[in-house]
Amino acid sequence: MKIPFTKYEGLGNDFILLMQDDLSELDSAAAGSVSRWVNAICDRHTGVGADGVLAVQMEDGVPRMHVINADGTRAAMCGNGLRCVALALLERGLVEAGSFGVQTDAGLHRCRIVGDDNVEVAMAVPSFDSSDLPVVSPGPVVDAPMTFDEHEVHLTCVSMGNPHAVIFDLQNREELGPRIETDARFPDRVNVGFAEVRGAGLSLHVWERACGWTRACGTGACAAAVAAVETGRAQRHEPIPVSLPGGVLEIVVQAAGEPVLMRGPARRVFSGELDLGLFL
Repeated sequence: MKIPFTKYEGLGNDFILLMQDDLSELDSAAAGSVSRWVNAICDRHTGVGADGVLAVQMEDGVPRMHVINADGTRAAMCGNGLRCVALALLERGLVEAGSFGVQTDAGLHRCRIVGDDNVEVAMAVPSFDSSDLPVVSPGPVVDAPMTFDEHEVHLTCVSMGNPHAVIFDLQNREELGPRIETDARFPDRVNVGFAEVRGAGLSLHVWERACGWTRACGTGACAAAVAAVETGRAQRHEPIPVSLPGGVLEIVVQAAGEPVLMRGPARRVFSGELDLGLFL
């Protein structure tokens, strides 16, 4: 069975995008092996190569994005992926130009295309509630000291629909990223952002759970900007440029209880067909 796909990328964070009929055929043909199939096609040496698969279905006229990481695990939300999905929906004529909603496992997000292939997304309302991440803590974790092996760091934990731990220190990140991700204090694992204030913006490196070091992470950029505002390192309501290895995202942290705004590029790379039998 051959399934059409399109590859998209946002700041180098790349995805294999499948539309509704493709997902239905995949569920049937894969016979419970979707995770193994995704892992195989995301392999950069023997497959198409990607950070994950975005499966898009239309439900009563509203698009829904499903995120499957390269290792076959599911994610509730992906900011860079959502920008790619928004562009794909517009290119296929499934939404009209202007503001439109995309449903995710982390809720409905408003999207709009801005200029040439730039997408603005109203992300989730950030939460510091320890049960939302989750993180084992009696209360919010904001610039709080935690020790991992012999390293003490100050963490700010933010849920953007998925869990993030932000550290305003770039030291020892190669060791600490994977170590913190799987720490028992984070029962569902955690994305780990290492940030540094640079002028009015931030420099950010993200160890993404289930993926490792990534060129860009949209929810990670939002979490870092929220953490910077909460700890007095940046201003609310002002655009905060967040520089990642793949490029720059512009983040605006609005009033408490309001969504974070993220703006950045998305690009269609190429299309093709997947022979399902070669990967099962």
